Amino acid sequence: MGENGWRWSDAWIFVSLVIASGAGRHRRSASSRRPEGVRLADVLSTADHLNRAIPQRGEVETAVRRLLGAGLVSVSDGWFRITPDGERLWRSRPSAGVATTVDTVQGVLDRRHTPGSADWTLDEADHAAAVQEYLVRSIPSPRRSPEGHPDRD
Repeated sequence: MGENGWRWSDAWIFVSLVIASGAGRHRRSASSRRPEGVRLADVLSTADHLNRAIPQRGEVETAVRRLLGAGLVSVSDGWFRITPDGERLWRSRPSAGVATTVDTVQGVLDRRHTPGSADWTLDEADHAAAVQEYLVRSIPSPRRSPEGHPDRD
């Protein structure tokens, strides 16, 4: 695959966006004013779950630029969203079989879309804050003893 083709990290970020977006839908009430989409910390969390690694700032920035330019995702006010074209790509991908979902999506990207280029940057401080938010959220809360709570038997 040439330098102009899709990279594995592009597919990794796309799959992370899709999964994070789907995982958040059940948490939003219909009356919520929260925009549809996910924040960077959610994307990083899902990416870490998929690959046991948090994507570096440059990996995220490059992948999002290429995905934005191809019309598969959008980013507005810090909210990442899958576009209708991205949704169609995701829903029409073949079953992974022995390949991972990321590998399968990379193959679909290679066959159906050309990487784009969009003017989008991910500030180092924004990436660091999202990593910190994810890490803090992933620390398990200490278990509390029921002792000393009069309302518990």
